[in-house]
Amino acid sequence: MGDIQQILQASWPILLMVVIFYFLLWRPQKKQQKERANLLSSLKKGQKIVTIGGIYGEIVELDDEKIKIQVADKVEMTFSRSAVASVVSKKNKEAN
Repeated sequence: MGDIQQILQASWPILLMVVIFYFLLWRPQKKQQKERANLLSSLKKGQKIVTIGGIYGEIVELDDEKIKIQVADKVEMTFSRSAVASVVSKKNKEAN
């Protein structure tokens, strides 16, 4: 009985760190990954986006892996779908 109590007293700080790690790091990261996956899966032709490189454009063509955006008249660029950083909404435009 005394051995079990000593083990519990010695291991509670480790358990506490695991719980803190879960709530402060792992759980928010999973939520962020889910939001990003939802963003990438909801892309549609005609949406205005920003790439991770900071290039603004409008989606003119897309498939499961690639998107083609128009950045100027008669200028189209092809990117990996994962290169999309965000969708530019009317709220974002008004803030700029």
